[in-house]
Amino acid sequence: SPMATARVTVLPSLRCLFDDPVEIRVAGLLPQQAVTLRASLVDESGELFQAHARYRAGSSGELDLSRSPALGGSYSGVEPMGLLWALRSKAPYKRLAKRNVLTPFCVDLEVYEGHGDMSCLLGKCTNERWFLGEGVKRISVREGRLKATLFLPPGPGPFPGLVDLYGSGGGLVEYRASLLASRGFVTLALAYMAFEDLPAMPEILELNYFEEAVNFLRKQPQVKDTGIGVLGLSKGADLALSMATFLPGIKAAVSISGSSFNSFIPLQGDGFTLPAHPYDLGRMKTSDESGLVDFSDILDDHRDPATWGCRIPLERSLAKFLFLSGLDDKNWQSDLYCQDAVQRLQHYGREAEFCSYSGAGHLLEPPYLPLCQASIHKVLGVFVHWGGQWREHAKAQEDAWRRIQAFFWRHL
Repeated sequence: SPMATARVTVLPSLRCLFDDPVEIRVAGLLPQQAVTLRASLVDESGELFQAHARYRAGSSGELDLSRSPALGGSYSGVEPMGLLWALRSKAPYKRLAKRNVLTPFCVDLEVYEGHGDMSCLLGKCTNERWFLGEGVKRISVREGRLKATLFLPPGPGPFPGLVDLYGSGGGLVEYRASLLASRGFVTLALAYMAFEDLPAMPEILELNYFEEAVNFLRKQPQVKDTGIGVLGLSKGADLALSMATFLPGIKAAVSISGSSFNSFIPLQGDGFTLPAHPYDLGRMKTSDESGLVDFSDILDDHRDPATWGCRIPLERSLAKFLFLSGLDDKNWQSDLYCQDAVQRLQHYGREAEFCSYSGAGHLLEPPYLPLCQASIHKVLGVFVHWGGQWREHAKAQEDAWRRIQAFFWRHL
């Protein structure tokens, strides 16, 4: 057969962290040979995610995805990590998320002859993408009322300490925290609803539960005593801002796709309660074609003084703030709410960093996790539209991840 046998390589190594960019190369092809590359990943529930792209080999029969443009498929143009960020499931509305961070996601990379039916496999390899770096410890925490997981980087430290909060889907989400620990932060992933005996939709959230988490983190011997950072996505973002405002010892807070008012569940502090911002589920829109729910209009106008009792008084906080939002967020008017927070801080002579990304959706995740435009909301039981465009969202995640780490290194 005139077919070359191709070698697929992943550099610098077949094993890496999930947020590591890699170089994917193919050697041993014929000059100018037409080939299709395909990536496949099976998640822990058995769901298959795939992406493919058509390429043409160079004059010496090689292909380097950091230089060779894709000619179509799941994406086109020069996209070194396109085979990862373009992964999608056959079944619609699936979100790729890591449940068990002690095992990697294995991505099979295959090269096929031609731009047609992918019946002739020329070569393949498997990229192991881990969420837990070499030597990072994962410790389950059930102390006092806490339901959390602690991640410790290798070595005595001291390291900056972070509390990591996900949104109103609840549960104990570990993959972002484990990646941050792999990058040198002691990180506590904290559950606060819809987990074990924590109710799916609590009547009230207690600030002292979050204070317990901060105190637990501060007393870890590997944690620097210069203050704690907190990062949150969606509902977790406004909780992060509340922690930075009402709890001592929080030095830096990152809000991803959030708001600077308290959303959905009243927050009970010491001698005060921050009510939930008024909303009306009658204003949610359900698409006739897709059945997806758009929540972006359910809130009363945040500029109406009648809602201001729900505002988090950020301006009282001594913490530094970073706000991140996607301009194509279809779930929450996060860009508008972030601008409101930043303007309020500036009005009081406080600085805040703010970055909004065109074409990015609500779920800004660590890099190379593919865009999830819609998925089932575990607590509400409906399919929610999150928004986002594939390439733009991927670029936003890479940039946001760099910014988050740089922000915490700078202020902790």
